[in-house]
Amino acid sequence: MRETDSRKNTGPLSRAVLEGEKGTVKKHWGGRISVAVVFPSYYRVGMSNLGFQAVYALLNKRDDVVAERAFLPEDQETSLRLRAGKGLFTLESQSPLRDFDIVAFSISFENDYPNILTILESGKIPILQEERNESCPIVMGGGITTFLNPEPLAMFFDLFLLGEAEANLEQFIDGFKEARAAGADRKETLEGLDSAIPSVYVPSLYHVEYNGDGTIRSRSPLRPDGQAKKIITCPRSSLPSVNRSCILTKNTEFSDTVLVELGRGCGRSCRFCAAGYVYRPPRTHGKERLVECVDDALKESGRLGLLSASVLDTPGISDVFRDIIEKGGSFSVSSLRAELLTEEILECLKAAGQKSIAIAPEAGSERLRKVINKHLTDEQIINSVRLMARVREFSLKLYFLIGLPSETRDDVEEILSLVKVIKHHMVRESKGRGTIGRIRLSVNCFVPKAFTPFQWFPMEGVSTLKEKQKWLKRSVEKEGGMTVSFDVARWAYLQALLSAGDRRVGSILMLGHQYRGDWSMAFRHSEINPDFFVLRSRGLDEVLPWDFIDHGIRKEYLAREYMLALKEKESDICSVGNCDKCGVCRPRQV
Repeated sequence: MRETDSRKNTGPLSRAVLEGEKGTVKKHWGGRISVAVVFPSYYRVGMSNLGFQAVYALLNKRDDVVAERAFLPEDQETSLRLRAGKGLFTLESQSPLRDFDIVAFSISFENDYPNILTILESGKIPILQEERNESCPIVMGGGITTFLNPEPLAMFFDLFLLGEAEANLEQFIDGFKEARAAGADRKETLEGLDSAIPSVYVPSLYHVEYNGDGTIRSRSPLRPDGQAKKIITCPRSSLPSVNRSCILTKNTEFSDTVLVELGRGCGRSCRFCAAGYVYRPPRTHGKERLVECVDDALKESGRLGLLSASVLDTPGISDVFRDIIEKGGSFSVSSLRAELLTEEILECLKAAGQKSIAIAPEAGSERLRKVINKHLTDEQIINSVRLMARVREFSLKLYFLIGLPSETRDDVEEILSLVKVIKHHMVRESKGRGTIGRIRLSVNCFVPKAFTPFQWFPMEGVSTLKEKQKWLKRSVEKEGGMTVSFDVARWAYLQALLSAGDRRVGSILMLGHQYRGDWSMAFRHSEINPDFFVLRSRGLDEVLPWDFIDHGIRKEYLAREYMLALKEKESDICSVGNCDKCGVCRPRQV
């Protein structure tokens, strides 16, 4: 613990970044728990992440905590310091990561996992958990990927705090503070937090055994009480105050835009979407609360970014849109449900200056949309496109997935057929203007995710995905008037490995770090075959790496949805409080 004046310690580049921010929190360290909140990517990406900003704000609301930020190194000043052997440091005071009590990673994307190892090494913190001693900070992880499946990171983290930060961060800090006041050493602190807080997971307190075929046989507790523990993410019935950006800066992907969370979760029950399951029940803020937040946000910036998994499911969203426009502000929204678009909504988007609209058919055929439980027909898509084209020449972005379970070549060809029909209707409805908006396709590879009905399916092979990408690219370019972009199939493979792997995958991640991102070399030298986790179907009775986590969702419910997918049948969307199908709305013991 030490006293720090962040204004004196910042270098010229860091000072320039800080001076370009509004809302930065600067505290002295004296007597406070010091937490380095780390986003495992670059500053411009991390500061565009509302969850990362929320954790920073929650920690700094406490007078007994000082929280500072760190990111993946990218600027010249950082590089010079690292070459000088000084170690990675935080932005606010340029304090080395190793000087903090806690180094807390906020992790949103599996493909950022390699950056975690880079940051630990740059911060002069032992990468492996077992090599840390009393002089090292506690390295903890949180964020959606960790409460889907933390096991591939188990060998690198001291603990994980699973679930939404608003529900469990206060309890965690109180527990850490008590342990420190009692003089607990590192081992005692971890054991105490694991015992006292249901959502804390300490991987080193559990041993995993495997069957001869490589599947998991059992998880044995190594805790002092010898008891197995189900990691329970905190039950959540409502959202606290509206979550919005606490720091504004030009140096982000959303320059000087206040991000506002309209709601959390989605009840549409798409079977591939992890956020639609682990953020259950879906929750939205009331119109009055949102309007109040929007009014406050407009005092800081005239530009708002409205975030939700399903923006148009927000009660009173048209009134919120109109309130922003009437007060002279503008806003942008993410992907919209095609069947919920109305002329009123589109007129609001036009008045807000939004020139592009994104919708997500996900699949080209109605058959495959039934498999994924999309609840969206060709007719609904076409009607929404015609309506858009009548209101203005919006550019249209269409999101699709390839490699979905049961997908055939006909389903892929249906993507082209659908976008050709979309283009035809946009041209016809825009005849009076003589121009139409651009049509862009964004096509990604399906990656199975934990806690979804598709967790038992394999990912399609990279070579097959590449063939589909090549055919689509050639066909779309031949059609003309449209563009298409793809993710990289081999990176999707890596994401699937890190999404569906168990703790043995940590050794492959370590090899990838040692070979400086040469994953071909890492896979070649690994004793573990990555295809086992990526390309293999799982039995419904198999013990999955993440089965020890309780989000309130019954595994039997996910299995039923899996079977309905095989039968090409849709199920009802989520009806909060009115059913007990998935189990989330039933009372839980914590």
